[in-house]
Formats: sequence, C-alpha cells, structure tokens
Amino acid sequence: MGNTPSPPRRRRAAGRTCAGLAAAALLVATLPAAATAAPAPAAPAAASAPQQLVFADEFSGPAGSPPDSSNWNHDVGGGGWGNAERQFYTTSTANAAHDGQGHLVITAREENPSGLQCWYGPCRYTSARLLTAGLFTQAFGRFEARIQIPRGQGLWPAFWLLGDDIGQVGWPQSGEIDIMENVGREPSTVHGTLHGPGYSGGGGVGGSFTLPGDQAFADGFHVFAIDWSPNSITWSVDGQPYQTRTPADLGGNEWVFDHPFFIIINVAVGGTFPGDPDGSTQFPQRMVVDYVRVDDGGGAGDRVGPITGLDGACVDVAGAGTANGTAVQLWTCNGTAAQRWTVGLDGTIRALGKCLDVAAGGTANGTVTQLWDCNGTGAQQWQEQPGGRLVNPQSGSCLDATDVSSAPGTRLQIWDCHGGANQVWQLPG
Repeated sequence: MGNTPSPPRRRRAAGRTCAGLAAAALLVATLPAAATAAPAPAAPAAASAPQQLVFADEFSGPAGSPPDSSNWNHDVGGGGWGNAERQFYTTSTANAAHDGQGHLVITAREENPSGLQCWYGPCRYTSARLLTAGLFTQAFGRFEARIQIPRGQGLWPAFWLLGDDIGQVGWPQSGEIDIMENVGREPSTVHGTLHGPGYSGGGGVGGSFTLPGDQAFADGFHVFAIDWSPNSITWSVDGQPYQTRTPADLGGNEWVFDHPFFIIINVAVGGTFPGDPDGSTQFPQRMVVDYVRVDDGGGAGDRVGPITGLDGACVDVAGAGTANGTAVQLWTCNGTAAQRWTVGLDGTIRALGKCLDVAAGGTANGTVTQLWDCNGTGAQQWQEQPGGRLVNPQSGSCLDATDVSSAPGTRLQIWDCHGGANQVWQLPG
C-alpha cells in the first residue's frame, strides 16, 4: 500500500472499442501483498488553484433512458476482452440506463435473451461498458466519480482512462490509468494502477486502498478520484489520498501520461483475474454511478486564470477548439474556458487540457503558437521575465501579438524580444 507498488497478480485485456480504435487496450491492476485495516497515504493532498468543471454527467435522465449519447459510446461484444471474461457487452438499457433518481446503473445479468455468442459458446452474462472516446478527452485535471460498486465473486467493476492515441501507437504506449477497480473476492479493497511501456500487464505500477473494519465498498457510495498534473498522479478515496506516482516510480521507463485520455466505466463478469462467478454470486448485480466529473486541474502550486495582453485583450483558444493545431489568439475577454489558462510550475501554460505550443518547434520570427497535446518538448516551455515578457527558452524569443494589434482574432507568435507593448503579458496571480 502507500507508495509501494503492489506485486503483480494478473493481466487484464480491454479489447477493441466500438469507437473504432485500431488496437486492443489492456486494463490491468495489481493486488496488495497483504490487506491492511487502513490505507497509508503516500502524500497529503496539496492546496490547489481554483478549478473549472469541463465535463460532468449527473445522470439526470428519466428512468429507463439510455446514457447520454453526447457523452458516452458503448463497447459491444463477447470475445473475452483478452482476459477470458464471460460477459457480452450490449447497448441495451437492460444493462445501462438511468434510474430516474439521478444515477446511471450498469447492470450485470445472468441471461442470454437474444442468443448471443461469446468466445466460449452461448453467453451466460450480459453487462455494459461505456466510454467517452471520440466525445471527450483531456490531459490533466481531476477525474472523479461517485459510485456504489456491485458485490460478489467474479464481479469486476472499474472506472479508468485510456490514452486517446491508442489507435495510432497501440497499448501500452498509449498509457492507461486505472482510477478504481475492484474484484468481488476483495469487498473492502480497490486498486489504482498505471500502465505504460515497460510497466504493463502484471507489471503495472500502483497501490490499493482498504476500508477499515471489514466494511464493503458495495455497502454505499464512495468517491474515487485522481488529481493529475504533467508529472504526478495522486489517487484518493472519499477525499483521502493513498498513493502518488511520478516518473521516478517507473524505473527509467517512459512516462506517457502527458496527453489526453478518455474515460471508461464498466462491469466485467469472470475472467482470469477475478475468477468466474460461483454459487454464492447473486444476479443481477448493479454498479450505481451518481456522477462523473472532470475539471481543468489547476495543479498544486499552479496558477489559474486569464492571461491578458495589449489593450487588455485576453489570450484565447480559437473557437474553444481542442484539436491539435488550434490557433491561439487575442480576443475580447469573456470568462470562458478558452481563456482560462494554467501556468504550471513545470514551465507549461495549459488550457482545455492541452499546452501552448510553438508550431513545429520553430525558432524563426513569426512562428505561430497553437494548442497541442502536452509532450514535454521545448516548444511548450515558457519563462516569465521582468517587464511582463513570456520567453520560449528553446528559441530565446518572446510571445508576441502579431502586427502590434489587439483586434479579436490577432494570432500570437514568437518574435525577437524588444520590450514593445505587444510583448507584455499579465499572468494569473
């Protein structure tokens, strides 16, 4: 527990998503060497800068209605998901629906009403797996859900993240962050794990949290969260941090948690890690989700707010777009998330989950700035200097408003530092 990685016990494969990802994703957790009565927090939570909600589903739909399709896609299939799981994931409201009381309910059932075929023959169980791939992704911030998990041998609920580049680079290069997973034989324990190149499958790096006094997570709702900054991820349960991971924990392997990820919530049944249900397992079993929320994550010690320049105009992400290459410009200040910047202790300046970036890592006068996946390169480093200058050390040039203009839509670029008013910036305090 605490900061000590749990010994590997199994490998879980997540399979292909219905969103058309080109590679299989693996969801892997680790088990503690021995359960203890209470978790040993790795590091206390530090005070954070103000944060702004950027994704929320409060599950307020009418009873029996499906998940909001603007937030969630479905994975579908019964191929075992690389882990010999027994369920067939469906799109049916019998497996995922609002309850009319402000919750989403994912229900695992012992049934096969439609003659579904699984890898082992006719399916015995149905369930659901929901994901935000193609709809919402973000790097950094606080990812949080309030959940009452199911109970019973063979049940495997999870709340987790996968890198949105999995279709291009594959797993585990894409990265995976398991915020919460539980196996039914451990009713008092949940696990949080990182997976990436060189530390995947049974070698994932993580820890666990155990409730005191033989309490079971299935007895009530609990809040599962991570606070994620460019070089640190902290897990918590009910506001109590229990582990923090940084690049130093990876034994020299690559830290791949520097780009947007999407969210997955699911209930698996059976498989090589949890084992199959037995005579003690009662169906149906429900995972009840009160909410899923993500904020923009003013990290500990970071500063969050608008950046203003010439004539008081605000630095703005054009159209509030999140695609790589979206222009960074001046615009009339309007208080939106497109003008809410996090000035990080790591030298980055971030908005909408991405970084202020010098296009193609250029160093020439007139090279434009843009929003791009945070990648740790010199193109995304900025230093505050006397006189309100923002300098990109790689080029030695200043952030500059093109043509000494403050008109809405004026593109920002780098240029030789000259002390002009179009190179003076007011950053959050």
